[in-house]
Amino acid sequence: MMDAIQIATSVAAALERGGIPPMFVGSFARNFHAFARSTNDLDIVVSMDRHGLERFLAELGPDFGVEPRGTLETNTGTLRHTVVHRQSAFQVEVFLLSNDPFDHERFRRRLPIDFNGHRTFVLTAEDVVVSKLCWSRPKDLEDVRDVLSIQATAMDWDYLHHWTGLHGTRARLDELRASIPPVD
Repeated sequence: MMDAIQIATSVAAALERGGIPPMFVGSFARNFHAFARSTNDLDIVVSMDRHGLERFLAELGPDFGVEPRGTLETNTGTLRHTVVHRQSAFQVEVFLLSNDPFDHERFRRRLPIDFNGHRTFVLTAEDVVVSKLCWSRPKDLEDVRDVLSIQATAMDWDYLHHWTGLHGTRARLDELRASIPPVD
């Protein structure tokens, strides 16, 4: 049975073959900027036309299926398609790039990476923090703290302050940052 990394590798390869510009977000992006933790799904943002989902599924092959209708993600206002690896039931949440200015900015800033031999992209550390602060679930706040504790000295704090100010999450960012012990 395929594990999460093997499934993510299959997804990255299918997106690459299909010419669909992706961005790994969620736990996979968080794991790139902090120590790894397990995850139950893969979240990606893609820029694709109306035929892109069919191309993506064709490239994935018969081991994957898609729920027949996309759903509106209420927190972000974006359309989401759920792709499921049939054997393991591992889910891949495919979010369409929205018209939101932050969504476009984080997509523009995404980092190219080699993921098991396939070119894909991942959120920057700053955009992991901003995105997860917008969600603000307990696990998201833990993720923010983990990324800040490892990446704090490399962060673009002006960028973080700009977007958290616009999203109303600046106080939470400052609180989490203050809770991290200084590194000697």
